[in-house]
Amino acid sequence: MATPFRPKPILPIAKATLGVPPKTGLFAGTGPGYMPRAMHHPPSEPLSETDPTPTTAYAPVEIAGANRGANIVIVCDHAANTVPRAVADGDLGLAPADMARHIAYDIGAAGVARALGDALDAPVCLSNFSRLVIDPNRGEDDPTLLMRLYDGTIIPGNRHADAGEIERRLDLCYRPYHQAVAGLVAARNRPVILSIHSFTPQLRGRPTRPWHLGILSAADRRLSDAVLTALAPAKDIMVGDNEPYSGALGGDCMDQHALRAGLHHTLIELRQDLIETANQQAAWAARLAPVLRQAISQVTTPPSTGA
Repeated sequence: MATPFRPKPILPIAKATLGVPPKTGLFAGTGPGYMPRAMHHPPSEPLSETDPTPTTAYAPVEIAGANRGANIVIVCDHAANTVPRAVADGDLGLAPADMARHIAYDIGAAGVARALGDALDAPVCLSNFSRLVIDPNRGEDDPTLLMRLYDGTIIPGNRHADAGEIERRLDLCYRPYHQAVAGLVAARNRPVILSIHSFTPQLRGRPTRPWHLGILSAADRRLSDAVLTALAPAKDIMVGDNEPYSGALGGDCMDQHALRAGLHHTLIELRQDLIETANQQAAWAARLAPVLRQAISQVTTPPSTGA
């Protein structure tokens, strides 16, 4: 296995600017005052397997392009396989090969999210902790918030985690991430929220998953249906509607930040073997960007009142 990429330290969220974007409109362009705050990590790699040296302040979240102009927020809940040193001394007891699997993070999702942020001129909020540390795409009361067994693999560092340890990880990672998402949303006028995930082609002992991507939704299907319609003419890909699983998960990120507020949103799941490399991630972002523009314009453009 290649040596994991270890990024330069990420600025803590408190130092990120969450001001109102300098331009208005759904797809505002760049111009005077446009100040993207992107962190340039290779899209094909997670942020890191453990956080930087003990003397470096750990930041559980990164915001790329906080001041971009579009009225869109992109989130990537499972962007990294980072284990902070404050959690089990940075080691959950898994082999590097397991930390590189889908159980630890969404392979390729961060690269797609970053590229979509660039294409749509939208800010991107990325987690900097493994879903095995604490899962930001679960409610705080969800029994799968902290996994002790995942896809046949026991997580030794979670085996004896009690309520106090879970609370500590919530404060260290989970809550700062959701505060960052909430800050980006609050700085905009009822933005569209796009969530980028990836799924493994096959769980252990399960059938292979044929879909190239899935569009997930819960009760509010407005944007998801528009995306599905925009993707329908493509005959070279299989698109799942709430596949490989449903988007209805109470307390997840979309529920917390979009569904409860009635904001337009959708969750996109891409199959991991299709977005393993930087080129694949860029290609899928380039393919999805016009689809998303079309779908977002469809659901956000007020109906014509006639002459």
